[in-house]
Amino acid sequence: MSAFTTNATELVDISTLSEADWHQWRRKGIGGSDLAAIMGLSPWATARDIYRKKKGIKGALDDEADQENWVAKKVGHLLEPLVAEIFAYQTGFAPFEVRKMFAHSDYSYMLANVDYFITLPDGRTAILECKTSNSHAKEKWDNDAVPLNYELQVRHYMAVMNVDVAFIACLYGNNENDFVWRRIERDMDFEADIIAVQQDFWTNYVLPGIEPPYTESGDLVLQSIRNHFGRADINAGSIELPEHMADSLSEYLSAKSQKSLAEKTVATLKAKMEKAQAVFIESMGVSCKAVCRAGDDEFVITYNPVMQDEVDKNGLKASYPDIYDKYIVKKEKYRRLNVKKTSANKEAAA
Repeated sequence: MSAFTTNATELVDISTLSEADWHQWRRKGIGGSDLAAIMGLSPWATARDIYRKKKGIKGALDDEADQENWVAKKVGHLLEPLVAEIFAYQTGFAPFEVRKMFAHSDYSYMLANVDYFITLPDGRTAILECKTSNSHAKEKWDNDAVPLNYELQVRHYMAVMNVDVAFIACLYGNNENDFVWRRIERDMDFEADIIAVQQDFWTNYVLPGIEPPYTESGDLVLQSIRNHFGRADINAGSIELPEHMADSLSEYLSAKSQKSLAEKTVATLKAKMEKAQAVFIESMGVSCKAVCRAGDDEFVITYNPVMQDEVDKNGLKASYPDIYDKYIVKKEKYRRLNVKKTSANKEAAA
């Protein structure tokens, strides 16, 4: 193994841990992959999701979610050595593993499980974080960019390990051309903000057992709530909500009304667009491209088909009814919300 020194606190050899023990150790602090959610910047989880994990609070659908995602997680884990190998081939660096969990020397709740380390030519230690993705995520790396949740993760590791350089490498396809890597230099001001956020989360929420508020996007919050409580129970009784929630209900109805007005405007504009486009689309016929020149202006129009594979359910049911009945299942797609405002005292209102 290459030379390796750190002033971070070594907690445990993770190569000897069972999966259950590993999760138990992770609950002792904040890991790099937790940071984006704590800061309200994760595409996958809310700060409250992380809080619940740290407190050992299991959601009703956690096992199901893990089962649905197990292949992607397994593939990512299995391909880490390949990502490191491609990175080594392209850069000449020699990544090496240190299978330990570390904690920040001053903030013991800041934890790090680093994929690989690198010894730089000047003798300093750097970090290599290995990622896998798909081709749809390629644009997130365009123009030397780094997905923010990944950047936050390695900046967290840099703080814990007290290193000045980190690399992120990502394989998003099945050949060497589908590979990107980025170098990140330490930013102490940014790091101070990261530390402050984690200190607030750990000391003001996790330790006293207070759930952090939801501040994330609506869809992410609704998914968090659903994962925690589980699917709808149509036989469950009506719930009496506390009076203070009337403010939120009124805000919801007000926003819904404003949205309705905006949608009417959009519908009017959409109708104008459709009326205008009918003129030139009819002239294009089956062609997928057209050009229109008028004075100094030139309009280039493309009208390409978007293909999608679909299952002919009616044909499948008619030809193979047993297979249809076996594999067509009803699952809760979403829950429809409806809010109405009425008088609490209907007789008096009458």
